[in-house]
Amino acid sequence: MDSQPPEAEILEKGSALLRPLLQHDDWLDEKFTRPHAEHYQQYLLYTDAQQRFSVVSFVWGPGQQTPIHDHRVWGLIGMLRGAELSQSFTRGPQGLKEKGVPVRLEPGQIDAVSPRVGDIHRVSNAFTDRVSMSIHVYGANIGAVRRAVYREDGSEKTFISGYSNRYLPNIWDLSHG
Repeated sequence: MDSQPPEAEILEKGSALLRPLLQHDDWLDEKFTRPHAEHYQQYLLYTDAQQRFSVVSFVWGPGQQTPIHDHRVWGLIGMLRGAELSQSFTRGPQGLKEKGVPVRLEPGQIDAVSPRVGDIHRVSNAFTDRVSMSIHVYGANIGAVRRAVYREDGSEKTFISGYSNRYLPNIWDLSHG
């Protein structure tokens, strides 16, 4: 028996919990806000002991973007700094097709993804001259989930993303402040 509430409830309540984190841009340790010159960074901030959810910061250098990919679990994307563009796709017999117009997330805004509401997209930094950063919450340890990137014909290549940082931060340690 599944003891979790329905996904729609998780996304609604999760958004309410994520929203206050997006109101201030000064709480995240600098080491989880560093861009990389060649590709976006995915820093693990927290995952619970049973890997039921994870919190991740995504840092986008100027003009960086993801390949077209999925998540296979629910996720919330909250914009902290800069802006992101997310183009959704549908997958059919003729391959991938853009679904609607790109969604632009500005600071404080939240978007959701899941296999139920739409899970295949490409995300990019909306700016070519500055860094953007978002906070993501996923319904699993997203760095350990087998997911897929998609080719234009709709075929997929599976991957496990991992994280840019190699250790789990202790966000409760106030002894160094």
